[in-house]
Amino acid sequence: MFHSPQLKRKRARLASHPSGEFPTSLQPTAARRYAHSIFRAVGIASTILRMFTQESLTQALAPRAVRYLPRTGSSNDDALAWLADGAPDGAVVITDEQTRGRGRLGRIWHAPPGSALLLSIVLRPHPAHLPQLTMLGALAVCELVESYGVGNADIKWPNDVRVNGRKISGVLPEAAWNGDRLSGAVLGIGFNLKVDFNGTPFEHTATSLSRQMASEVSALDTLTRLLASVDRWRARLGQAALYQAWRVRLALGGRVQVAGHDGALQGVAEDVTAEGALLLRLESGALRRVLAGDVFEV
Repeated sequence: MFHSPQLKRKRARLASHPSGEFPTSLQPTAARRYAHSIFRAVGIASTILRMFTQESLTQALAPRAVRYLPRTGSSNDDALAWLADGAPDGAVVITDEQTRGRGRLGRIWHAPPGSALLLSIVLRPHPAHLPQLTMLGALAVCELVESYGVGNADIKWPNDVRVNGRKISGVLPEAAWNGDRLSGAVLGIGFNLKVDFNGTPFEHTATSLSRQMASEVSALDTLTRLLASVDRWRARLGQAALYQAWRVRLALGGRVQVAGHDGALQGVAEDVTAEGALLLRLESGALRRVLAGDVFEV
C-alpha cells in the first residue's frame, strides 16, 4: 500500500482523503471559497468557535503527547515534522481548520473550522505492518460511529467510512523514510462531526455524526473515543485479525468502476488481499489486482 522507500516521505498509495470531500481544485484559495460557500449554505459560518484548546486536550488525553493548532495547512505535514523531531509513538496533532489537506491521488481539500475532527497520529510500526495502517484507521472510525448507537457503517475500499452509503470519514497514512530505513508513519483521520449537507451537492453522498444522531455531539468526547479505538487496533498491528475485521466491513460484491492514473476498469469488487489490494473481476473473467484508484458503484 506504500511506495518503495526511495525518499524521506512517501505517500500511502491506498489512502483516501479525509472528510471534507469537496470537488476542489489544487488552488487553496478557491478551495476555501468553495468550502465556505457550502458551509454557509447549511448555516455554518467560518467564524465558528474553536472546538479545542491546548489545555483541554492535554488534560483529556494525558499521558498522550498532543499538539493543538487552531488552523494549519496539513496536520499530516505537522505530524511528520514532529516525527522527525522525535515525537513518541501515539502522539497526536489536532487542528480545528485545515486549508491544504492532502487526499487520495494527490488531491487538495479544505475543512472549515468546527466542521470535523482533523487529526494525525504519529506511529512507529514495523515496516511489514505499513499496509495495515489504512485498515486500522477505517476500523477505528467504524467502532467510533457504532459507539454512539449509529448503525449501517461500512468501508468503501480502501478507506472511506460510510453510514447508510454516505461518507462520514476517510483516512490517509503516510510513511517517513531515511534511505531504506523506516523512520515512522502518521495516520491522518478526518471525521465529519457537525455538518448538515442537506441542500448541498453532497446531500446524497456525505453525512456527519450530528446529522446521524439528530443532536449535537461533544467534539472532545468523540475524539477520546476515536483515539481509544485507534489504540485498540494499534495493538493488533501485524495480526491477521485486523485484516479480517477490515475485510468483513468492506462493501464487496458489487459492480464498480475503478478510475486511476492508468485509466478506468469495470468489474465486480470480488475480494481484497492481506496487503489491502482490491481484486477486481473484469468482464473478460480475468482477476485484476488494483493498488489504488477511485471506486464508483455502477
